[in-house]
Amino acid sequence: QVQLVESGGGFVQAGGSLKLSCVFSGGEFSDYAMGWFRQPSGKGREFVGVIKGDGGTTYYADSVKGRFTISRDNAKNTVYLQMTSLKPEDAGVYFCAADRTPGRGVAAVAIMYDFWGQGTLVTVSS
Repeated sequence: QVQLVESGGGFVQAGGSLKLSCVFSGGEFSDYAMGWFRQPSGKGREFVGVIKGDGGTTYYADSVKGRFTISRDNAKNTVYLQMTSLKPEDAGVYFCAADRTPGRGVAAVAIMYDFWGQGTLVTVSS
């Protein structure tokens, strides 16, 4: 069974940076597209971005484009979310998720993902 474990969340001032990690186990990591989602307090889960299995293609939500970068290290079974120029509205619980459907286009909806991590909290002060 695939398991995902996020880490790296914490408290940061607006304008600062934070890097999240998500370690994958229980499957062939390169077979999965890996997405990041976030859930602000009291709101629904929203798409942040996704990276394809070979790491060659990424796609981001407009709200984070140019500020966030997703990367992966398939040798370490790890996907990263580098966040810069953080804003208070970026705060929330961040989740990584794994999509095992081969050949899918951009998976920007939570229901497309098969496995989820437990989340890591990011707090951004103004």
